Amino acid sequence: MEEAKKSTTAVTPTLGLTGVTVNAMALIAPGAFLWITYQLQAAATAPDGGSVGADIWAGIVFALVLAFLTAVSYAELARLYPEAGFGSCYYFAEKAFLDRENRDHHRWARLAKLLTGWAAHLFYWVYPGVMVAMMATLIGYIYTQLTGGTLSTAFLIAIAAVFAFAVGYIAYRGVNGSTLTALVINIVQLTTLVVFSALAIYYRMSNPQGATHWAFSGGWDVIRPHSLHGVIIQSTLAILILVGFESSTAFAAETKDPKRNIPRAVIISLAIQGIFAYLLEFFAASYMVSDKLTATVTDGGAATTVTGMAAAAASSAPIGDMAILIGNSLLGGVGFGLMISMAVTVGLALLGTTLSCFNTAVRVSYAMAQDREMPSILGAMHGRFATPHRAVWVLVAVSTLIAAIGVQSVVGLTGIALASNLGTFVLYGLTCLWTIIAFAERHEFRIIKHGVVPALGLVANLLMLGAILYLYIVGNSDARNEAYISFTIAGLWAVAGGAYVFINSRRTGRAIIGVPSATEE
Repeated sequence: MEEAKKSTTAVTPTLGLTGVTVNAMALIAPGAFLWITYQLQAAATAPDGGSVGADIWAGIVFALVLAFLTAVSYAELARLYPEAGFGSCYYFAEKAFLDRENRDHHRWARLAKLLTGWAAHLFYWVYPGVMVAMMATLIGYIYTQLTGGTLSTAFLIAIAAVFAFAVGYIAYRGVNGSTLTALVINIVQLTTLVVFSALAIYYRMSNPQGATHWAFSGGWDVIRPHSLHGVIIQSTLAILILVGFESSTAFAAETKDPKRNIPRAVIISLAIQGIFAYLLEFFAASYMVSDKLTATVTDGGAATTVTGMAAAAASSAPIGDMAILIGNSLLGGVGFGLMISMAVTVGLALLGTTLSCFNTAVRVSYAMAQDREMPSILGAMHGRFATPHRAVWVLVAVSTLIAAIGVQSVVGLTGIALASNLGTFVLYGLTCLWTIIAFAERHEFRIIKHGVVPALGLVANLLMLGAILYLYIVGNSDARNEAYISFTIAGLWAVAGGAYVFINSRRTGRAIIGVPSATEE
């Protein structure tokens, strides 16, 4: 197999542990995701139409457990295959079968890598579009706060296109500039979220208990599970805020001592942002939700004021609204200024997370194109910047199209997020499975690390896939529409990928299931 050698052509390893970690952390942008996903989570409903906003924190915990189970699998595969180059999970899938002593197992290698590659692209190529849509939504919210007006959908799409181009240009210039950008953004947003969380908790403590009706009775009410289906539904959304730890495995070609640094970066990035950042900030935000948080809902021309969690679901930026409450109540009336300051850091974080996903997405595409499993245009390496530059510009166009769906409404935004999450659960589940297969016959096999943990990760990811399907079948109208969008995007991705694989296989004479030739290995 020559894929790993091809993917490292003209690439110089420059990233140490810090560099590869911050690139992964940039994709898990806690400062951005608190702002941009709290509305989606507050608006989530059970099949009977009832709100499951009370299970936001518990849903994140469940998704975090799933993420750690998967992260261990990624770390172990990265340690086993440090030569993966840009291939990441795609490379791991094929090697898990090609390294088996029994050559009968080799026949499944190409099918495994194709399934993994499809899932990776559904995740990595839809996710940037979600981020681009959220940036446009953020700018629309700020515009409304400044002027009282509302930007048209066409204008939001134009904003999305400009932002996608800007991120694409940075990715085109190369990973070193991206790493510096990611480091600065991480420092700013982590500092901001600590300040916001402390102020949010103090806001509740400083308000008279009898004069305010709180969405949660206390701290325990915020963190405890309220219903099983609520936790599961929230988890299908929460995985969006936790992905990214695995992106470091796509930087093997650019990392010094990848066998040591990449596995550590996988776990460190998830631990810092998942345990420290998300559990703190989502607790603080929910803890301060009260009847003082208001929003206006228009139904059939009639305007109605809602409060508490319903207001968080109705607002395009409930965290911005909370920042205004905090600033006006605790900081001498500077609520608007505090909101704008937070919005700027969210915008920077969105830049970082979109950039990180661009970097990961085009590298996996490059590896597949070099392996003749994707169009050759995606396998072109820029002579000066050593980046898959053509793949970058194709991704800019795809991200704009995805964002055009997301800016239509909260249903559209949730739908494209679920499409990305669908790819995430398939990819993560497959990676857990490949971990079991890769270590099954090795002397390094450890029953907990290479058996129990990936098996639990596989089950958890399958459960999340089932939950999305469940929403599609029995959910209310909004949930069904959201799931419909996600399955439509996934289906189109599958049809396009399947058609290319079929035509390419017929042209090259390679079997999808069959023992590869010596040149392919």
